[in-house]
Amino acid sequence: MMKINQKTIDLHVHSNKSDGTFTPKELVDYALEKGLSAFALTDHDTMDGVEEAILYARDKDLEVIPGIEFSTEYEGRDIHILGLYIPYDSKEFKHSMETFQASRIVRNQKMCDKLNEYGIPITYDSFIERFPDAVHTRAHYATYLLENHHVKSMSEAFDRYVGDYAPCYLPREKITPAQAISLILKVGGIPILAHPCLYHFNKEKLEKLIRELKDAGLVGIETIYSTHNASEERLIRHFAKEYHLLLSGGSDFHGATKKGLDLAVGYGSLSIPYELLTELKEYLKNNLQ
Repeated sequence: MMKINQKTIDLHVHSNKSDGTFTPKELVDYALEKGLSAFALTDHDTMDGVEEAILYARDKDLEVIPGIEFSTEYEGRDIHILGLYIPYDSKEFKHSMETFQASRIVRNQKMCDKLNEYGIPITYDSFIERFPDAVHTRAHYATYLLENHHVKSMSEAFDRYVGDYAPCYLPREKITPAQAISLILKVGGIPILAHPCLYHFNKEKLEKLIRELKDAGLVGIETIYSTHNASEERLIRHFAKEYHLLLSGGSDFHGATKKGLDLAVGYGSLSIPYELLTELKEYLKNNLQ
């Protein structure tokens, strides 16, 4: 595979510790193959793969940034907050993560019960056995349904069973975006609003969200993203300038879970310059030492 010529990064990447399909070590190898200078491992509500990736990359020409993607709730919407440069060995942070993961376990047990009500023979134990050592999301349920021939595609699994308005979906208790930002700041990380255009807010409501999160301590916003078109990127850059937010960028790579979306390049044209990471590091240097 041809390497990317310019010095580039990817600050939004998932492993199989949440709903990606690459192991942390495989991500390191693939990032090197793609010619990346750095990537952030930002699994959903867990940092279980970070140490493995960092240790494996230690003698390689690649920086692995310890990160996380929090699932939070704002006015009935699922809002994601990225945390970069999180000290994954922090006792305070680990305790908070145990609390979040406990609420996810209860939700997943209830979703198994719901699927049984709709004729899908699944137990929580068999589900966990199929996906060990992962923070389980609806993508895992969709994969389980597909592998066991209950549906013909991942999209059908979401439409019929586990999508937002499907009968077997159950929301879990979530923290607010402001709470996630507070926790990230408390342990010395950088809070970033992930993929702001995916929430499908109109311009006024999106600005309201950004303004409120800035007041709560938001530092950055994901401006360069795999599905952002040119006008969406211009809008987010405008808000970043208006509210003095640092720019971030990521592919949201999941491996086979998101077909056609590749590390570093998204759907083909994504390019995230290293300069964005330089500015984020400068923020850490000036504010958190």
